[in-house]
Amino acid sequence: MLNKCCAEVVAVLDLTYDVKEIRLKLIDPPSLDFTAGQYITIEVTETKADPLTGVVTTHLKNRPYSIVSSPKERFEIRLCVDRVGNGPGSSFLHALKQGDCLDYFVPMSYFKVNEEETTALLFVATGTGIAPLKSMIQYRIQTGCSRPITLYWGLRREEDLYYQEALEAWSKQYPHFQYVTTLSQPHAPSGHSPTWRGMRGRVTDIIQCIEKVDNLSAYLCGNGAMIKEAREILLSKGMEKKSIHFEKFF
Repeated sequence: MLNKCCAEVVAVLDLTYDVKEIRLKLIDPPSLDFTAGQYITIEVTETKADPLTGVVTTHLKNRPYSIVSSPKERFEIRLCVDRVGNGPGSSFLHALKQGDCLDYFVPMSYFKVNEEETTALLFVATGTGIAPLKSMIQYRIQTGCSRPITLYWGLRREEDLYYQEALEAWSKQYPHFQYVTTLSQPHAPSGHSPTWRGMRGRVTDIIQCIEKVDNLSAYLCGNGAMIKEAREILLSKGMEKKSIHFEKFF
């Protein structure tokens, strides 16, 4: 049986129009040991109405949310949550305010970096799939990891950008880390000329350009279509299945 923990919301940051970062101060227990890449599980109430009878029923559902902060921050954890329609999990988390208390279950997941390997690391994300990967990258940097680290992150539009300043600072401070953010729909909703001067296209387009995979381990997180395509590309280039790790968000 999973242990239930308690935390207090100390800040809610609007990263974009539909993505929030939620900072949680740990209350019970007051500190937490976890592995970068793991998630906590939050119990939320899901309400459904029968389309024929109109009868409304409620159920408790467990929803996993990856920890975006580093394991070095033992007294706080941060979540990166996007708004998914009327989803009970994201609606609940987006409604949280400073001072609210939140119950959660201890971190889980086997999606973590193999510390025994010495290969270069390739991280690939779409949307909020960045959450566990950012935790992994930050922890590698904080612990003096010398393995080359590359992040490819796919978003849609300029209004979807966040965490860019942190990634840029890391790339300048640590020469073994590099990243590329690419936008699949860089045009502005208003129809005006785009201001984006970075990479354009899908994140899998960048993976197609990788020349060598013989000393590489890949960690993929995001939508299922991206993960399927990315795996196929990497396998076609000769990467072994055991070197490709992934966590599908939807």
